[in-house]
Amino acid sequence: MSDLRRRDWFLRAGVLLGATSAWAQSGAAATLPAAQSLPDELSQALKNKHPLIVMVSLDGCGFCHRARQSHLSPMQRAGTPIVQVDMRNPQPVLDFAGKLTTHDQLTRLWKVSITPTLLFFGPGGKEVAERMEGAYQPDFYGPYLEDRIAQGRKAL
Repeated sequence: MSDLRRRDWFLRAGVLLGATSAWAQSGAAATLPAAQSLPDELSQALKNKHPLIVMVSLDGCGFCHRARQSHLSPMQRAGTPIVQVDMRNPQPVLDFAGKLTTHDQLTRLWKVSITPTLLFFGPGGKEVAERMEGAYQPDFYGPYLEDRIAQGRKAL
């Protein structure tokens, strides 16, 4: 292999690896922690005088990915208490009463049929703000989200 072809191969491999790395990082940036113990997660949120935000998501939902990537993941990394519950997922979770259930059973209990849906919980696992259901215009998602958070804080 000539030096020119070898250099071209390494250059292309480096670009491919860089693109793969950037893609992986952008996917990682669009994740939220899965709900595991709603009583503990709610308690931590309330200590910070904030409602617990639960995003109900569905695997493969493009609108869910966009909401996580543009708003929810950055907010969660900045300290806003947000967890994710996955529709149709048998992952175990403790509900607000401390009973073992699954993510899917929670979505049915909460009567969620559209993803993404954001729920805002306060003391006793009661909803303290209007739900955000489905996709919103990207330019308005942030203001609607901030409004719901303000409603939830006021209700605390």
